Amino acid sequence: MNIAVDFDGTIVTHKYPEIGEEIPFAIDTLKMLIQDRHNLILWSVREGELLEEAVQYCRERGVEFYAVNRDYPEETMENNEHFSRKLKVDLFIDDRNLGGLPDWGTIYRMIKHHKTWNQMLEEAEMGETPNPYESHHRHKKKKWWQF
Repeated sequence: MNIAVDFDGTIVTHKYPEIGEEIPFAIDTLKMLIQDRHNLILWSVREGELLEEAVQYCRERGVEFYAVNRDYPEETMENNEHFSRKLKVDLFIDDRNLGGLPDWGTIYRMIKHHKTWNQMLEEAEMGETPNPYESHHRHKKKKWWQF
């Protein structure tokens, strides 16, 4: 599976243009996804030196991305007549998802077992798994419109 992963607010806390603290279990989960043979693509608004810092941060922790801000490593505007900034991936992991970012354990279980958010909630209601909704909302960041 091809998976796009945001950096700021997803792998690390928001401190742009600086690099924030690692979000708990983000790096370990990314390593497990790579070990499970998924292609991870770093998908970030960062560019130039700031993007290189993010790539290096992950590389130093053992996460090597399949590609960065493109569908495959060799992709350029010149060699792809359909080049687009929009990635063609199976899913995105991003803190800007509708509803926010689940904890990384839930993310891994969803991908590993091909589960939707609703399926995870149904399993929690049946007592089969921890409630992802509770852990998800425990880590929500303050919104810009709240004081």
